[in-house]
Amino acid sequence: MSPAALAIGIDIGGTKIAAGLVDGNGQVSRRTRHATVGHDPAAVLDTVASLVAELGAGYPEAAVGVGAAGWMDPAGGTVLFSPHLAWRNEPLRAKLEAATGRQVLLTNDADAAGWAECRFGAARGQNHVVCLTLGTGIGGSIVIDGKLQRGRFGVAAEFGHQTMVPGGQRCACGNRGCWEQYASGNALAREGRSLMAVHSPVAHALREAAGNDPQLVTGELVTSLAAAGDPACRELLIEAGQWLGRGMANLAAVLDPGIFVIGGGLGAAVPLLVETAEVTYRENLSGRGYRPFAQVARAELGPDAGLVGAADLARAALAD
Repeated sequence: MSPAALAIGIDIGGTKIAAGLVDGNGQVSRRTRHATVGHDPAAVLDTVASLVAELGAGYPEAAVGVGAAGWMDPAGGTVLFSPHLAWRNEPLRAKLEAATGRQVLLTNDADAAGWAECRFGAARGQNHVVCLTLGTGIGGSIVIDGKLQRGRFGVAAEFGHQTMVPGGQRCACGNRGCWEQYASGNALAREGRSLMAVHSPVAHALREAAGNDPQLVTGELVTSLAAAGDPACRELLIEAGQWLGRGMANLAAVLDPGIFVIGGGLGAAVPLLVETAEVTYRENLSGRGYRPFAQVARAELGPDAGLVGAADLARAALAD
């Protein structure tokens, strides 16, 4: 494949920055990752510039696509707000282009992941797709007839911030009771820490794994213990799956997709979460019994989805 067909994809999430060199078939030939310094925009910028320089060595014309956890303006130049990072009206694209010396396409990280699943993954051949990206929070994307739907102001599909519990858990977006406070990695970590804080007798595996320190309980730890069969962590994962399914039923009432694709670090962790979500979605769908159910599928591209989608979008945009 010619160097011009290669693109660099960067996926900036709440806890990590993943990057890779991606060909036109969505295959990643080089990859690297770095922890996100979420409170320091300058450090994030420096890290991305360093990753582009590393991956782009020998490929001076490779396009750069960046998927970032935040709300973009319609032109894809400014991150208006990021609940889990320190960007507030950040002109990120211009800063990245100055730092890398390359043209950059900037998009929402969940949009990038959803695009990748439509092009190369679980939603190939589907014409009405809702993708859910479960990680630190809940991201989302809508793809209809091969086009990302970003809304009038560029911030469509922020599904994680629909209010599920009025007056509920506080969210980094400024509201309370958001969906992602009940069905995300952060939610699992909070509930796991709560079990330890009340000295629950069922939390012995969590206590041992975390060295009896609640602050060391993460969503990844809870999911790994659940996958290993720990009953308490499986219960937490089932609860998160039930919240996920209720939110999917709400989305179906509005968007009526043909398929839900569930991905992200949490969505890919264990089948139990997705299986529970599908059952709960079917139990809560309005008009059930008189309308089709959307297909529910686990994402196929795993942790590469965001960087693959960002790279593919950049390649297409910069070739126009």
